[in-house]
Amino acid sequence: MENKKFDFNTIIGFGLIFVIIMWIMYNNKTKDLKEKQEKVKTEKVTKTITTPIDTAKTIKDTTINDSIKIKKLAGTLGSFAYSATLPSAKENFTTLENEYVTLKIANKGGYIVEATLKNFEKLKKNSGQLVELIKDNNASFNLQLQTKDNRVLNTKELFFEPTLTKVGVNQILSMKLKAGANSFLEYNYVLAPNNYLVNFDIRSQGLNTILNTSKPIDLEWDLKTFRNERSIAYENRYAEIYFEHNDGKIDYVGQGDNKEETSEKITFIAYKQHFFSSILLSKIPFEKAKLNSQNLVHDEKKDTLFTKQYKASLPLAFANGELDYKMNWYFGPTDYKTLKKYDRNLEKIVPLGWGIFGWINKFIFIPLFGFLSSFMGLGIAIIIFTIMIKIAMSPITFKSFLSQAKMKVLRPEIMEIGEKFSKDPMKKQQETMKLYNKAGVNPMAGCIPALIQLPFMYASFQFFPSAFELRQKGFLWADDLSSFDQVVKLPFHIPLYGDHISLFPILAAIAIFFYMKMTSGDQQMAAPQQEGMPDMAKIMKIMIYVSPVMMLIFFNSYGSGLSLYNFISNLITIGIMLVIKKYFINSDKIHAQIQENKTKPKTEGKFQKKMREMMEQAEAQKQIQNKKK
Repeated sequence: MENKKFDFNTIIGFGLIFVIIMWIMYNNKTKDLKEKQEKVKTEKVTKTITTPIDTAKTIKDTTINDSIKIKKLAGTLGSFAYSATLPSAKENFTTLENEYVTLKIANKGGYIVEATLKNFEKLKKNSGQLVELIKDNNASFNLQLQTKDNRVLNTKELFFEPTLTKVGVNQILSMKLKAGANSFLEYNYVLAPNNYLVNFDIRSQGLNTILNTSKPIDLEWDLKTFRNERSIAYENRYAEIYFEHNDGKIDYVGQGDNKEETSEKITFIAYKQHFFSSILLSKIPFEKAKLNSQNLVHDEKKDTLFTKQYKASLPLAFANGELDYKMNWYFGPTDYKTLKKYDRNLEKIVPLGWGIFGWINKFIFIPLFGFLSSFMGLGIAIIIFTIMIKIAMSPITFKSFLSQAKMKVLRPEIMEIGEKFSKDPMKKQQETMKLYNKAGVNPMAGCIPALIQLPFMYASFQFFPSAFELRQKGFLWADDLSSFDQVVKLPFHIPLYGDHISLFPILAAIAIFFYMKMTSGDQQMAAPQQEGMPDMAKIMKIMIYVSPVMMLIFFNSYGSGLSLYNFISNLITIGIMLVIKKYFINSDKIHAQIQENKTKPKTEGKFQKKMREMMEQAEAQKQIQNKKK
């Protein structure tokens, strides 16, 4: 047998093959490791970005290489691309809450995306659904940033970094939109206990090298107001934008499908609903503001979710290259007493009427009704309130009836003068005025008391629809005194009237019918028909029926608190009139007093003198004209 020999060449060949295989395996392993590391690194960056800007189409396109995405993102955001790498660059929220409100602030945009009032329910009491002024993207708050390289960035599309702290009893939330470690735009929220007002500051740091500070930033605030009350038409009637400008002046944009207003030196803007408001206040006035209000209720059966679309465009000016604005948010009831506590002129957004009507509401109605409602039910408070107002006005009512009684006694003599001077109207007027002067009767005395009562009546039309206390408070069959008191739901809609029947307006219409029926006879007897003047008797007959019908039509959808007030008011007036006629006015005594007055020398008053002089001048001019003819 042949012995096997040890072949060195074979050993060397196998060795070389082994080395080559090991080198290939090592090389492939290293390459795979590098690719995995690159992939992991890229995925981390991609997850951090999470598309902070909707307009950056390159980020949304997942088919493009990740590294290209990042480059394009940086090109879009510039220095603010730093914010896209922060952990806050995702859809998270921070909640601020006290006894009155719950506010939810989003990382994206740094703005309040939910504002809930904890102590008030919408549409109906005990519905369990709280009033939400902001929810489901019905609001938007945006600063339009302009960079030095002419790019426009919207803060509502960028991600802010939240930091929540508590100092004492106050909750403080800092929302920072970062352009670098020490460069940022900050929204700072401070919520105190038992408060509807939120401190809200806007400031910047280190952005003067990034942003174009030569012109102001545009602040855009939009709000689509939710319906919160039973009658959307009634609620919408009292929803509008109020604003303070030019050192304390209060104005409003107005009602309509598309109303605009531009004003200067704005210190607050109130997006007012009927009983709730969202208000932005600033200690530094906005130099110029553009406000827009759009009606969203065109069909009450279909448009049932929103009432108005509000928009505001405001300039934020730079100071030394940075922003620094001390502002406030108010999310709460449009209640006169609540708003007045803040001493910021906010109570003036409650429409109480102008001039004397507003004074009556502020200094008589609000304090008196507030006192009564503090210890009794709202329905009883309205009745007692009405009784007190009518009793206080009863001396004026007495003078009015007394004047009518005097004119009634003089009526036969006035008619005799009319027959005697039927062909000379001017002479008839002069003799009638002489009779009034001798008898000591002022023909205007009956009108003046009525004119004095008129401001109180008009003030009530402003007060009751604005009385927040009445909201969702019931009385008898009315479950909400701030809304209509429906007793019958109609299967059809009557133009101007509605699709329901309210009972308090019917009672008020009946009361005003009997009141006018009782007074019209006295007025016709007291005031004889004057030549050339309208026939007051016919007018009063028409008004006896027109006034109750108008009450039925226009008050059917009004707040039942106002209808209750009018019903009680007319009822009390009828009672006072009956008492005055029965116990205080005696026609025989009045006649005797007038006859006695005729015998006494009379000094001509200023009014009589002025009337006599005017008549004499007219008579002289008439004679001159007759001579020319």
